[in-house]
Parts: sequence; structure tokens; C-alpha cells
Amino acid sequence: MPGGFEAALVSTDVNRFYFLGFDSGDAGTVLILPDKTYFIIDSRYIEIAEATVKEAEVILEGKALEQVRDILAAHGVKHLYLENKATLAYADRVRAALPGVEVDTGAVLSDAIDGIRAVKSEEEFDAIRRAQVITDACFEHMLGYIKPGVREIDAALEMEVFMKSHGAGKLAFDTIFVSGAKTSLPHGVPGDKRIEAGDFVTMDFGANVDGYCTDMTRTVAVGHVSDEQKKVYDTVLKAQLACCGFAKAGYKGCEVDKVARDIIYGAGYEGCFGHGLGHAVGIEIHENPRYSPTCSDIIQSGMVMTIEPGIYLPGKFGVRIEDTTFVRPDGCEIVGKSPKELIVL
Repeated sequence: MPGGFEAALVSTDVNRFYFLGFDSGDAGTVLILPDKTYFIIDSRYIEIAEATVKEAEVILEGKALEQVRDILAAHGVKHLYLENKATLAYADRVRAALPGVEVDTGAVLSDAIDGIRAVKSEEEFDAIRRAQVITDACFEHMLGYIKPGVREIDAALEMEVFMKSHGAGKLAFDTIFVSGAKTSLPHGVPGDKRIEAGDFVTMDFGANVDGYCTDMTRTVAVGHVSDEQKKVYDTVLKAQLACCGFAKAGYKGCEVDKVARDIIYGAGYEGCFGHGLGHAVGIEIHENPRYSPTCSDIIQSGMVMTIEPGIYLPGKFGVRIEDTTFVRPDGCEIVGKSPKELIVL
């Protein structure tokens, strides 16, 4: 927490979950003091919160900010940090409810929490591993499902049902399942298009287990591939493997990104890899830091990072290959077990 820390008010859903391990949606307030944490929650969640929350004193919500005011007064707190992701309207209500308390709405608290969340615990690693097991199983299942005539939207639904029926609490994010020319869209949306022979199919998906996400992309071919498709695929795979072999704690995000970019640009595809190489993953699917040309943050051991180079040829096709990895002092551990060589179904 910030230096000179007296108290912090946490109101965003992801950070409430991080500190409590309890998902109350957009409800509830977490008040953190140096020696005690309070969770103020309404009657919809009070019973389950009292039974499951171990890291805080659970209090039934009446008028939450008045309850915060009374707790701060009892502890003699005069300075309160608020997340800068809180809305301006909420910050105004907090100030109005806490006369005599200086409310800091700068980036200090949010930056401190982001720093704590960036390095994962063994319990967090375990949740991500279990999410990846489901994600790998879904990919294997889809290899037997994909064929000419299948609609993208039906395939995306099949993936969602599979992951949820095999233990995912929810999806890590909306599944991307696109085919043919739509694979040139990094975040294409599945629609009524039907798979055709000669298509690339890109699947970007992940399960969420116990509040933690995983993220994987695979591109497969249907029926046959052209020489151009194979060249692009082989280039992306070369870049992805090189980055998985290079990445480790101590590098800047931009240094890892450069490995992939040099390979892709060197193969003649400059301008065809528009996004960053990867991002941190945890409670949220996109966290910081990033593997990108502009990220100078040092990647630390214990971070969870994706490695996802791609080449996109507008109007023709695209290829992306992505793995979630655990960063170690001497390298990175690829969490998933799904094959990456070109698969032609």
C-alpha cells in the first residue's frame, strides 16, 4: 500500500474480489486499514459473505458511506485513498460523506494495487492452471467439431457450452471464432458465415475458474492450405516459439515484443502485426504490464503473460498463435498443452 498509508476504500469489483476472494458483482465496499479490513455488503449477499469471507469483518450495509465515516472516526483516520478507477460521481459522494477526511483520488492506490496483483501467488497459479486444462480440452473437442458448413456462431456456442459444462465458472472473455477472410480481424466477431474448405479458422478463447482467466489462440486449416497460408503460419509459429524461448524475468516488455516483430518484419510482413505481443492475465483478461513496443516495464518473476504474435492480411486471412505463460527467473512456463504445429482438418 502507499507510503504513509492510513486507509483505502476499494469499490471496483475486480479489486474487491482480489482482496476478499468473494464475487459480489458491483455491490459492496471494502475498507482497508493497516490492522484490519472491513467488508460492507447489502442483504442480498450478507449470508454467503459471512460464511465465506475470511479476510475481513463483514458488516451489513445500511448507509455505506456513513458506516465508513464512523469506522474512520473510530480509528482516527484523516487521509483516505480512493481508486482512480472510481467514477467522479462516487468520489464526490465520498468527499461529501467524510468531512474532515482528505480523500486522495490520484493514481497512488490503483497503481499500488496493480503492482500487488501483477505478481501471482501459488493459489492464483493453481486457478489459472485449472482454467487452462479446460481450455485445452475445449480445443481438442473442437478439432472434431470443425468442418465445412459449420456456422461460426454455432461453433462459438459449442465452445462456451463445453467450457462451462467442464468446470468453468464463466468464460474469460467472449469467444472469438472466425473463419476465412475474417481471420484477418484480430478481434473478429463470430457470425453466420459458414466454414469452407481452404479456410483458416482462428479461435481465441479461455475459461475462468475461481475468478481467474486463461487466454489461448489457435489457428487451424480446413481441407487444404495454399503456399501463402503455410508461409504465414510458419512465420507466426517461428515468432511465437522464439518469444517463448526468450521471455524471462528481467526483460522490458518492449524487448520481448521486439523478438517477434523482428522475425515477422524480416519475413516481409511489416505493417501486418498491429497489436502488441502480449499482456498480463489474472482476474481480468487484460492486465498490465504488456509485451508491446511501448512498454518499458520490467517483467517480473511470478507474472502471468500471454505471447500472441500474429500476421493479418486484410481481405485474405490471418494467423495468430497464443499461449498463457508463467514468467520465471530463467524463462517462461507455457501453461497450456495444446499443439501449435499447423493442423489441417
